[in-house]
Amino acid sequence: MLIEGAQQVLAVDLDGNAEVMATVPTTMPFSIDWLPNGQLLIVAGPEGRLLRQEPDGSLVDHTDLDSLGGNLNEIVVDGRGNIYVNGGTNFHPGAGKAPGFVALISSDGCVRRVADGLAFPNGMAVTPDDSTLIVAESFAKTLTAFDIGPDGSLSNRRVWAPVPGDGIVLDAEQAVWTPGWTKTGPACLRIAEGPVPIPAIPRELVELTAGQCATVTGSGSVGASTTVSR
Repeated sequence: MLIEGAQQVLAVDLDGNAEVMATVPTTMPFSIDWLPNGQLLIVAGPEGRLLRQEPDGSLVDHTDLDSLGGNLNEIVVDGRGNIYVNGGTNFHPGAGKAPGFVALISSDGCVRRVADGLAFPNGMAVTPDDSTLIVAESFAKTLTAFDIGPDGSLSNRRVWAPVPGDGIVLDAEQAVWTPGWTKTGPACLRIAEGPVPIPAIPRELVELTAGQCATVTGSGSVGASTTVSR
């Protein structure tokens, strides 16, 4: 969980107990994931930096992302250690413009764009077999999928599901969970690949408000968290 105003990354157990895992010396931590060796990665969006937590708890730049510019947003790491970050999250792009992108940071530190033309890329997830990357294009109101190549490149762009998304996670059956809206208001949506969403979790069971994002616990349970500013 990220506490943006406090610039903190928290670990929260199922009983609600919180522990500060990192205090980030940047404007705002946007998103997190872990390398296969368990080291925490943090995207400092406005500064366009990718930070790595060392065993002593200190934070260092994982690699130089100056070539990507600022406005980085979300991160996901696949099982081979490929790191994907997205950006180009312009709230007011020109008419017909989609400046969003996905970039790959390979294990040797090389950085390259592997997808362009995304309409405000948001949450990302990689299937357990490392074959598919899914990204929420919030302004296009779609979940978009790519095939992942042996070198980490992305190809075969397609609509995974015509559903708006924000933060996303995959469950054990490879369905996407994301905050969304139904006729009765905000809801937690569970979406399989294809045109028909799985029925939403009833609002009375999962109460969501605007701005909340889907999260997953270590046990595989899916919940909801929200960005908190102080």
